[in-house]
Amino acid sequence: MATLLLLRHGRTTANADGGLAGRQPVELDDTGRAQATAVGERLRALPLATVVTSPLIRCRQTLQLALPQVEPVIEEGLIECGYGAWEGQPLKKLAKEPLWPVVQQHPSAAVFPEGEAMAAMAARAVAAVRAWDATVTAEHGPEAVWLACSHGDVIKAIVADALGVHLDLFQRIVADPASVTAIRYTPLRPFLVRLNDTGGDLAGLVPPPRKRRRRATRPTDSDAVVGGGAGAAG
Repeated sequence: MATLLLLRHGRTTANADGGLAGRQPVELDDTGRAQATAVGERLRALPLATVVTSPLIRCRQTLQLALPQVEPVIEEGLIECGYGAWEGQPLKKLAKEPLWPVVQQHPSAAVFPEGEAMAAMAARAVAAVRAWDATVTAEHGPEAVWLACSHGDVIKAIVADALGVHLDLFQRIVADPASVTAIRYTPLRPFLVRLNDTGGDLAGLVPPPRKRRRRATRPTDSDAVVGGGAGAAG
C-alpha cells in the first residue's frame, strides 16, 4: 500500500498563548511560519501523489508555505476535534474542569460540552485516511507517497489506530507542530514508519521501485521483518 505522511500544522498564536484553538480561525505565528517553511524544504524532494488537508486556516497556511506549488484537497474528516465550549479557553483554566481528567485518562469516554466526542473524532479521522490511502494506492500504486495535514489530537488518534492501541492510550503519543509522522498500511497491518519527526531526512520514506511487479495482496507485504531488517538504506 501507499505511504501516508501526517503533517501537523505549524505553531499558532493560540499554541503560543496556551489556549485551545479548536475550530477557531487562528493563524500561524512567526515561529509557525518558520516551521512550515523548514518542513517544506524537507518535503519538496518527495514525489507526493496527493496532498489533502483539514479545512482550517492554520493547516492551509502551513501547506501554502511548505508546498506552495501544490493545490491541496480539503478533507473534512481531518478537521480538528470539536471542543465546543472549551474552544478559545486557556488550558490552565480547562485543567480545573471535571472533564479534564477524563480527557487525560479515559479519552474514549470524553464528550466536549456543545462539541464532539473524542471517539467520534478518532473514528472519522481514521476512516478518512484509510479511504484516501486506498484511493491513492489504486490510482498511483503501492510505492506512492501522499500527505495529509491535520491537528495534534487527530494525528495522535490515527497513530493509535495504526499501533492497534486503545484510544485511551493516545495521550502517550506526541505530535509536535510541523512534525511528520509516516504510516504504511498493508492488507494485514499498518506499520508506523516515523513518529513526530521534526528534523530528519525524509527521503528514506520513499519506497524503492520494485524490480518485478508483485501482486499488492502478496502476504509478505504485511509481514514484519524478523530481527528488524536493514532499514531504508538496505
